[in-house]
Amino acid sequence: MAIQWFPGHMHKARKDMAKVLPEVDVILEVLDARIPWSSENPMLGDIAADKPQLRVLTKADLADPALTSEWLARLGDNEKRDAIAISANESSAVRDIPHRLRALVPTPTSPRLKPYVAMVVGIPNVGKSTLINKLAGRVIAKTGNEPAITKQQQLITLSENWRLRDTPGVLWPKVENEASGYRLAATGAVRDTAMDSGEVAAWLLDHLCVHYGAQLEARYGNDLPLADSVQTLEAIGRVRGCLGGGGLVDFDRAGRLLLSEFRAGQLGGITLETPAMQESEQAATEKRLAEIEARREERRQKKTAERDARRARNKASRGR
Repeated sequence: MAIQWFPGHMHKARKDMAKVLPEVDVILEVLDARIPWSSENPMLGDIAADKPQLRVLTKADLADPALTSEWLARLGDNEKRDAIAISANESSAVRDIPHRLRALVPTPTSPRLKPYVAMVVGIPNVGKSTLINKLAGRVIAKTGNEPAITKQQQLITLSENWRLRDTPGVLWPKVENEASGYRLAATGAVRDTAMDSGEVAAWLLDHLCVHYGAQLEARYGNDLPLADSVQTLEAIGRVRGCLGGGGLVDFDRAGRLLLSEFRAGQLGGITLETPAMQESEQAATEKRLAEIEARREERRQKKTAERDARRARNKASRGR
């Protein structure tokens, strides 16, 4: 799915992040536990690859706990990277975050006179501002149920030893992996006006019918035709009264209802990707991009050869 949503403030935010990185000791990247890979911003690797990172998987209460454990093991796999999962009503894990951050920062060789700085980054609507408010113990960052609430950086004092640098939620200009685009749309990382709700709901059902059929039946009834996602969406629409003229199902209404209930966790704990899926999709995407680049290079070489041939003909013509 092609996402066309990269507001101007996001481009500015990326430049501002790169500018202040020399003052940052550690990166706190906030990820969605339902899509830990797809919610990871690849631009961060380009501008902050040498910084230690703590990945915080928010909304863990909405995710599949078994898969969350797999992702934590994958994301905290060396001495410069750690990972922790937190839920909406959980406080103990949040209190552990400052200790996790400190453990990632190298011990100074001489007394440190200034506070440590952790830069908080994450895609839109991932729960970054909510996490900051919990860490600070007061309402500092504006929160909301729509993406792109935070518009500019702010420096927040946690203690005499720690500062947080809050940054706007930033997507990247082009999501190369099609499935990641659908996952970002399904979880609400982009505004609904930037996507077709029915198309996203159909993709979501393709995944849910295979991996979470029992949870769909628990929510919408045991007679769902799970072998066909379109028929499943139609059945959900009938169960919930999403009907239009002539008693036909309004698929757009049914799709928006499904997305709303999935995002609210009313279908139970669901994760839309696994580490194994990341490996296979990443390999497929890299192969596709390499093939595209190979075709571009072939066209460039063909144009160059045609241009050189024209020049040679013109030169020969002038020499007669």
